[in-house]
Amino acid sequence: MRKALLLLLAVSVWACTSTKEPEQAALPMNELAERYVKTILQMGQYDSDVVDAYYGPEEWKPTGAPADSLPAKQLLAELHLIQENLRAQPIETLSEPEKQRLTMFQKQVLAAITKVEMMQGKKYAFDEEANLLYDAVPPHYEQAYFDSLLAAIDQELPGTGSISDRWSAYQAKFEIPKAKLDTVFQAAITEARNRTKAHYELPANESFKVEFVTDKPWSGYNYFQGNGYSLIQINTDFPIYIERAIDLAGHEGYPGHHVFNTLLEQHLVNEKGWKEYSVYPLFCPQSLIAEGSANYGVEVAFPAKERLAFEKQVLFPLASLNPAEAERYYKILGKINKLNFAGNEAARLYLDGKISREEAADWLVKYNFYEKDKALQRTRFMDRYRSYVINYNLGQQLVREYVEAQGGTADNPEKRWEVFGELLSNPYTASMLQKKE
Repeated sequence: MRKALLLLLAVSVWACTSTKEPEQAALPMNELAERYVKTILQMGQYDSDVVDAYYGPEEWKPTGAPADSLPAKQLLAELHLIQENLRAQPIETLSEPEKQRLTMFQKQVLAAITKVEMMQGKKYAFDEEANLLYDAVPPHYEQAYFDSLLAAIDQELPGTGSISDRWSAYQAKFEIPKAKLDTVFQAAITEARNRTKAHYELPANESFKVEFVTDKPWSGYNYFQGNGYSLIQINTDFPIYIERAIDLAGHEGYPGHHVFNTLLEQHLVNEKGWKEYSVYPLFCPQSLIAEGSANYGVEVAFPAKERLAFEKQVLFPLASLNPAEAERYYKILGKINKLNFAGNEAARLYLDGKISREEAADWLVKYNFYEKDKALQRTRFMDRYRSYVINYNLGQQLVREYVEAQGGTADNPEKRWEVFGELLSNPYTASMLQKKE
């Protein structure tokens, strides 16, 4: 009797296991990339900021008019399907570059899911939103930290009155006359291009056009068009000071956004066929690397001493400014730049509902020396782009730390260009930078 029961049990187990459906293989990465790109493009029909650039197949673009309301259920179902298939990839068979691609792709999809939820009206706390969208948790600074920086700046500024008033009066001496903007910017762009091309082989057809515009919530913007071409717009709503010529030429152009997008298109899309990089969704981990590398790239192309020499010899005269004041001006700017994270604190407090728009603007006036109307313009940027503000300063900090950890220090400029170029040409996200340090 016992043997019969054991035999019956064995037969039952065999029957259950033999009829089990085999696990379905994960969809190929390239198929997932196509589905992802099409989903991002569809999201862009409902929020014009979602798609920052697209240069993939024309037939992947949505056809026909969008629905009256966001098809969130459909979008989320597709993104979750992509997410599940990415998790099921046979990672043990992947090469190191393919593993890097997979990690970045998973982060990008998580950001897209988060963005759809936000488009539905879901609210995240500032830090949680930043982590989900950009794969980074922004640091916190006490107000006393910024007050101590103000005290150091106070000792450097001439005149009497509040620090912000004295800075405004002093900085006015370094405004580029509007009639000379194009001349000064073209000189800065030419120098930035020459320095970058001495280290990187860019496509022969790469180029960009500069336009001066008004009524924008940002100071400069790069619209990458694909095929190595960008449209760069500079906002002239407010005075543009001499340091912005190299800052914007480097950040938006060489070796910043224009070079970053050109190298990704060249190496990842054209050479490797990784089509997920044919679309650039703005609210994603790629943006932290894009903005951080664009800011840090200015420093790579123009080390402090070289920058000061070039500005004194070329840009100050072109702008009809006094180069004798350049060293003092940049010394003060160096201290002011340490206050950059104050803008993140203002955004966090404002977007988390702890201070009003007016209070956020007052914070920017006090700690970032904005004119009041420009500070209010900056709150418009916060409204529209929310935690995106962390990408500029935190991104720059993470990129600098990564490059220096790989040997790209200030006293080894060739290595710095090399590591920076590798960063621009491959998939990276914030947590990946920190792991590789």
